Amino acid sequence: MNNSITSLFNIKYPIIQGGMIWCSGWKLASAVSNAGGLGLIGTGSMRLEIAEEHIKKCAKATDKPFGVNIPLLYPYSDEIISIVLKEKVKIVFTSAGNPKKYTSVLKENGVTVVHVVANKKFALKAVEAGVDAIVAEGFEAGGHNGFEETTTMVLIPMIREVVDIPLIAAGGIASGKAMYAAMALGADGVQIGSRFAATAESSAHPKFHEEIVKADDGDTVLTLKQIVPVRLIKNDFLKKVQQLENKGATKEEFLQFLGKGRARKGMFEGDTIEGELEIGQVASMIRSVEPVAKIIADIVTEFNQVSEKMSGRKL
Repeated sequence: MNNSITSLFNIKYPIIQGGMIWCSGWKLASAVSNAGGLGLIGTGSMRLEIAEEHIKKCAKATDKPFGVNIPLLYPYSDEIISIVLKEKVKIVFTSAGNPKKYTSVLKENGVTVVHVVANKKFALKAVEAGVDAIVAEGFEAGGHNGFEETTTMVLIPMIREVVDIPLIAAGGIASGKAMYAAMALGADGVQIGSRFAATAESSAHPKFHEEIVKADDGDTVLTLKQIVPVRLIKNDFLKKVQQLENKGATKEEFLQFLGKGRARKGMFEGDTIEGELEIGQVASMIRSVEPVAKIIADIVTEFNQVSEKMSGRKL
């Protein structure tokens, strides 16, 4: 397929891997890029020297395009931008912040810039900031999420109505069928997170992989709206968060309870009881941990099968 996304990133398939914290290291990013998609290194959970190391290793592991995801709420985003420019990374996805902060300096240095949004207001702000493409992420997604709780099926056509730059759908997409549906709604490509979190190449702990595969209908909850909305697998940690919510805890009380390293503890170190386990609703449809190449091949095959089935169909 050749379209605005494959042309923008010079990739084979309009499939982008989410830059997930504690999951998206150089092994995952390079595997996705080598399989024809666009791999992203998730710097939000990396110390500066680790981020630089992963960028260098990814560049050696693939001769295909790859990018870096930078959550703008990350306290060292200035330093990450400097590393990106020094290492000549050509694609940057930004999220959780104002896209105006870095878009111009990145583009002046020949970097393609994409920003993640969850509503129409910020989509328009991203266009105003001069980004090259937008990721519109529905509330089915894992990790940081939108306050509005707008589903992907509603969000994509809503954003498509007001922007004419390339649009990438995210949230609840883990199959060729879902990819076809997102593109039918107006997306030019898809970003997939949860399905790639449960891969052999993901840097997530095997125990977190097990929790993803075990997850069933209703086993994830959108929570922590007092700080930044995040979707989590139900465990003892989530129960304590909900207890705080039920008693009307303040933002300061939440921050004190959370402390530091909860996501690392759960997703990277494998504490599935007291750790934070970020994943999307689509985890309920993930049944096994598989290699990236097989997942992308299966998505492409299913997409083409659905496309052929729907071709010429009329009501």
